[in-house]
Amino acid sequence: MSGVLTRVRRAARGVRWYARALAGETAWDDYLARCAAHGHDPVPRREFERARTDALAGAVRSRCC
Repeated sequence: MSGVLTRVRRAARGVRWYARALAGETAWDDYLARCAAHGHDPVPRREFERARTDALAGAVRSRCC
């Protein structure tokens, strides 16, 4: 029975990781890790998301039409 629970927990962690990656939550986690590694104080989450959104909006992307 514990083997089944282990597989279910592992699958749930995988689904959670995938959902966080799709939602962009991992970008914040990566940013915090970089700040900690370089000894910088991170900006507030709202400011980080605003800068990220602005950068994505201004990025040149190819389009089909």
